[in-house]
Amino acid sequence: MPQGGHEFHDAKGNRATFDKGGHPRDVHARDMDIHHGPGGTRTIVRERADGSRIVADRYGHGYVGHPYEYRGAHFVNRTYYVNGRIYSRAYRPYMWGGVSLNVYAPGFYYAPAYYGWAYNPWAVAVAYSGWGWAGNPWYGYYGAWFTPYPTYAGPAFWLTDYLVSQTLAAAYQARAAEAAAAQADLGPPLDPAVKNMIAEEVRRQLALENSEASNGAGQNPPADPGSSGIARMLSDNQPHIFVVSSGIDVTSTNGECFVTEGDVLQLNGSVPAGQPASLTVMATKGQDCAKGSVVQVQVADLQEMQNHMRETLDTGLGDLQKKQGQGGIPAAPAAAAAPPQKTAYAAIAPPDDPNVKSELADTTKEADLAEQEFLHESSTGGPSADGGAVAGPPPAAKKIGIGSTIDEVVAAMGQPKDMVDLGAKQIYVYDGMKITFVNGKLTEAK
Repeated sequence: MPQGGHEFHDAKGNRATFDKGGHPRDVHARDMDIHHGPGGTRTIVRERADGSRIVADRYGHGYVGHPYEYRGAHFVNRTYYVNGRIYSRAYRPYMWGGVSLNVYAPGFYYAPAYYGWAYNPWAVAVAYSGWGWAGNPWYGYYGAWFTPYPTYAGPAFWLTDYLVSQTLAAAYQARAAEAAAAQADLGPPLDPAVKNMIAEEVRRQLALENSEASNGAGQNPPADPGSSGIARMLSDNQPHIFVVSSGIDVTSTNGECFVTEGDVLQLNGSVPAGQPASLTVMATKGQDCAKGSVVQVQVADLQEMQNHMRETLDTGLGDLQKKQGQGGIPAAPAAAAAPPQKTAYAAIAPPDDPNVKSELADTTKEADLAEQEFLHESSTGGPSADGGAVAGPPPAAKKIGIGSTIDEVVAAMGQPKDMVDLGAKQIYVYDGMKITFVNGKLTEAK
């Protein structure tokens, strides 16, 4: 709940919290939890009676998760739909200090010799020539902030650039409807020293996965989720680096702020079980949280960042294995050339949800309607669960104009009847009016 915000609830169990300006932050309606995050983002979460879970954004991207078991161990298979692509990943749920978390369970492991090769430096630094990012829109947008290493001292550094580039490319594509035509002001470039810190964390994650593979975690028994997940990192009293995988709201000594994809956070010291973690912002694109500030991050968000790192590194290791001998990358020893072996729990996972695209789209539409109805009710006040009067939120400014954000427009006018995605811009359609946004800001109303 935002500090200093206002709350509204009704007798049906619906509730909403608002920021100081009267804009909705968190809404619970029709068994859905809807969170409004940085830059006009929105996340919808729905838990269903059969134990499955739907997580969607405002564009109908996200995943549907289905629980299953392998030899008495609980897993969740998430079927993702993102930018037209469908794929699945397995996770193991566990509790840490009363907080429910889901840790990535690799769908395959490489040979220990390959992890060892990826962990250690190369004999000679490599000038890699195979990225080919020059013509990609995401690199044109983020290129002033992110620059690849001129040479690579070892696989961990190559994987670091792979991790950061994949994170930024996905963020750009997910927000293509709001991306500015002109280069954004991203602040000072990502410091190479910070990238070296990411590379060291990459090596720690490679060592963890090598240990799991060597101990037969892909077969029986599966790796302990507490040891593989965030709990180990928060209690080993070692510094750890996190690359933000999706925009989140955090709190700092200066109040609320947000971090976005590719920003870098550092954890120092241990964290009491179940408590938010204090991290230092090591690199930011200058959008909100200042570099050097200390922010409080929920452990569930940190778990998703670690999941993203491990998932991306697994994909990157596959790319690196295929590219040996290309673009300057040296060949690994013969023992490291074996293909990855699929894990037993992944082999029996439920099939990809064939309806994931429509389920996410339907959830997004229903969330639009639920928010519109409940926020309209909250604007007039209504009875509380105990029958007493509940005041509505402080009135949001009704005046909108050029530069107004999506949330400001929605707070003033409600949810649109329709939304048109035109790539670099969005059009919200209301009765008798069309409002155009570019990069989440109002540019035209007619």
